[in-house]
Amino acid sequence: MNFQEIRELDGEYLARTYARYPVALVGGKNATLTDSEGKEYIDFGAGIAVNIFGANDEEWKAAVIEQLGKIQHVSNYYYAEPQVKLARLLCERTGAKRVFFSNSGGEANECALKAARKYSFMKYGAGRSRIVSLKDSFHGRTLFTLTATGQEEFHKYFGPFVPDVSYAEANIADVKRAAGEDTCAVIIECVQGESGVTALDQGFVKELAAWCAESDVLLICDEVQCGNGRCGTLYAYEQYGITPDIVTTAKGLAGGLPIGACLFFKRAENAFSAGDHGSTFGGNPVSCAAAINVISRITKDFLLEVQGKAAYLRAKLKNLDGVRAVTGLGMMIGLDLDKDAKQVAAACLEHGLLVLTAHKRLRLVPPLTITKTEMDEGLSILREVLR
Repeated sequence: MNFQEIRELDGEYLARTYARYPVALVGGKNATLTDSEGKEYIDFGAGIAVNIFGANDEEWKAAVIEQLGKIQHVSNYYYAEPQVKLARLLCERTGAKRVFFSNSGGEANECALKAARKYSFMKYGAGRSRIVSLKDSFHGRTLFTLTATGQEEFHKYFGPFVPDVSYAEANIADVKRAAGEDTCAVIIECVQGESGVTALDQGFVKELAAWCAESDVLLICDEVQCGNGRCGTLYAYEQYGITPDIVTTAKGLAGGLPIGACLFFKRAENAFSAGDHGSTFGGNPVSCAAAINVISRITKDFLLEVQGKAAYLRAKLKNLDGVRAVTGLGMMIGLDLDKDAKQVAAACLEHGLLVLTAHKRLRLVPPLTITKTEMDEGLSILREVLR
């Protein structure tokens, strides 16, 4: 199909939930993608931090195809080898004790919030169910995770919301104000992606972790976007010197196939019992095979390369005309511009560069395997657009 045919079918048959850019991507290699008309683009978006090995990675494809040649789905009534291998790998790499698999980041966060309430109920009984979330956070599109999202613009139309959720500024005094004795968990993103790619203050996160431990309040780290090597460590919380009680992740975990994971550390490892939670496709063997390939390849040397690429990109971006600030962590980059970010993103697309926005900022989350040549080509396009 050509682009016009694709766009017409989209307009006729798909729910109108996305304000799409005028391009249909059909292929590519690493961080260079091709659209339906044959035009090439440098990819600084990676499908919103999903395609961390870019497009058409041979080793990743081989792992997926090998599993497809065996069985594509196993019900969670039965055991599945790829599922247990991935769970073991995640636990060994993080120190977590148990894992629950779902299909997305929103579902992983839904699982975490339910588990926190169950943990508190079993230990203290009813009445200790409050979740404290940070203002400017984003945790998903289910009703519970939408409630926990600390941005009022996402709360239009969908009330009434899940009760006992409060919002706090990113400082310990305001968290304590919002909490009270009925709080069972605090959920944070070490890097708040959707609201502008803002890394939380190191001191605040350490204070929060200490207060949560003292108060027997579970600390949930939402690593849906900032995890899986994106920030230069396997998970961003590692750079804050803390160990959360629950970690959620998705997006880049399977390198392009749908998966979410909720990791339970020691205090929360037995929060769930049989029947408390479930997912038909959670832990799908093909997605798990893809994720095993991803996590196995995020080695110390790979992360050092990511850190080097991040440093290179950030240094170049700081010197571009119209860039007032470079925010975020590692290869999760926000650009505060003196121009309208959405207009800049549209102009970048026209000139062959895919970027994202996050409120008033430009958001760059390229494949972690992006080459220097691809980075330089993308930077050149962005430089000209900003001029």
